[in-house]
Amino acid sequence: MANITAALVKELRERTNAGMMDCKKALVESDGDMDKAIDWLREKGLAQAAKKAGRIAAEGAVVAYMTPCGCTGALVEVNCETDFVANTDNFKNFANAVAKHVALANPADLDELMKQKFVDDESKTIEDMVSDATVAIGEKITVRRFARYETEGVVSSYIHMGGKVGVMVEVATDEVGKNSDLVKEFAHDVCLQIAAAKPEAVRREEVDADKLAKEAEIQRAKAIESGKPEKIVDRIVAGQIEKYYKEVCLLDQQFVKDGDKTITSLMNETAKAAGTTLDIVRYVRFERGEGIEKRKDDLAAEIAAMKKA
Repeated sequence: MANITAALVKELRERTNAGMMDCKKALVESDGDMDKAIDWLREKGLAQAAKKAGRIAAEGAVVAYMTPCGCTGALVEVNCETDFVANTDNFKNFANAVAKHVALANPADLDELMKQKFVDDESKTIEDMVSDATVAIGEKITVRRFARYETEGVVSSYIHMGGKVGVMVEVATDEVGKNSDLVKEFAHDVCLQIAAAKPEAVRREEVDADKLAKEAEIQRAKAIESGKPEKIVDRIVAGQIEKYYKEVCLLDQQFVKDGDKTITSLMNETAKAAGTTLDIVRYVRFERGEGIEKRKDDLAAEIAAMKKA
């Protein structure tokens, strides 16, 4: 009997997108022969995903799951190939199941997530579920990324346009704040703000130093190019950096629902009204498919290629 190594199982999984246990069984049944193992998986209907492995999955949805206590949440991006599939109940149910699992099982990263047993059915791993979903739905399905927050304060989320954008925020507060409807509304409004205004940091000290230096360099060059006196260039740059902070720092941004307020003033106002303390600790914003290069179909080129063949 052939020695079925972990490397062999991994290679078969990469070639077929089937589950790890299925790959191991296929190799055992085929005495370690890779081609026969692939055939075995196909015969069992477990490698239908293999044909789809090379496709680009840039559609899909960002989904969220919040525990009833409001203290733990997960934000997950799950991708498929077409918006049609993204709108089906099968896909939505799968994505929501993964988000729930992330919130409850607390995986460290994607690799660990794939190996974990599903919280609602321990007979399957998340990796198995992805393979099953790919076969059942008929498109390449991938769990691209996730974030998980757990806090003694409040976690809130917002999903925009059916999963095009998803936001999750953690707000530090006390027991009074955790049970306050005003605080819950504030956390939700902060999520709306992040979805719309795309801040780069919560507060000024968190702004990327290289980006800040680059912005100062650009503003200095613009001031000099426009002929401003050297003695006021520093003041002009300082003014532009202040404006930059108000664009990229969440706490400095104008509130999208009320331009007379900043997020800081909204937070202070809410804390006073609720009789508590508030602080925005962190946030995450996922936009579906960002950074994924979508396939551009060229029908004429495909027809020409078919004729040559």
